[in-house]
Amino acid sequence: MLSTRPSRRQVLFVAAALTLGLPVVAPQNVSAKDAERIVAIGGTVTEIIYALGEGDRIVAVDTTSLYPAEATAKPNIGYVRQVSAEGVLSQKPDLIIAEAGAGPVDSINILKASGLAYVSIPSPPETTAIPGKIRAVGQAIGRAEKAEELAKTVESGLKAIEAKVASMPGPKKKVLFALSLANGRVMAAGSNSSADAMIRLAGAENAVSSISGYKPLTDEAVIAAAPDVILVMSGGGQHLTAEQAFALPALAGTPAGRNKAFITMDGLYLLGLGPRAADAARDLNGLLYPEGQ
Repeated sequence: MLSTRPSRRQVLFVAAALTLGLPVVAPQNVSAKDAERIVAIGGTVTEIIYALGEGDRIVAVDTTSLYPAEATAKPNIGYVRQVSAEGVLSQKPDLIIAEAGAGPVDSINILKASGLAYVSIPSPPETTAIPGKIRAVGQAIGRAEKAEELAKTVESGLKAIEAKVASMPGPKKKVLFALSLANGRVMAAGSNSSADAMIRLAGAENAVSSISGYKPLTDEAVIAAAPDVILVMSGGGQHLTAEQAFALPALAGTPAGRNKAFITMDGLYLLGLGPRAADAARDLNGLLYPEGQ
């Protein structure tokens, strides 16, 4: 086993140095193919590592790492954007792989300066970026050839669903992805979001593509969007139910409300933009167009 694990004293020193604004330089001397204790931060990163047949090398994951099921049995180091540096380091990893956007910044800075190999995987909200994400993870863990094979398989799947969508007749349905409900307002996904990317891949139109990212909608904005379907993630206390959604007068008056058109899908499956994205888009397409359009 490689001896690159920091002691508690080293962790405290790094934390203190960063707090004081002092530079901390540490060697990144772990060979990717030799890393035996990987901490995976981000559900898609974890899923890709398992898809490459390297799940046994993972010693800890974050709370978004829900697939495959065996990943949930690993020690958990918290939510991807609220990671505890000390919690990660307590797992004695020799490689940390995190999705871009992992946080908080102070914790990530400590991990980067700890002397351990730290790799950040870009996660742009576009389906075209998925093969590159797979290749990046494969490179990080020393399995580039396996990753290339998986990336090509995923590319083929994405092209297949794109071809199916391109051949569909008739108008596209307008979909409103609702992340949550707060103070009577729907938190919706606009452009530049993974929900928007998946809605488009599935052959539909984002009803609120005029906004960017996730934003709360006014009643007027909901009415103007006139969605044909409401799409939400399944599970979780903050996620909308059909009853909650259509109890809102603004939503009730939309085509989706009048037809009670409401779709739920697993969050990581739908929004993870990982190896299963083409399958998720195909399933969403079938739910949106059950008539086989």
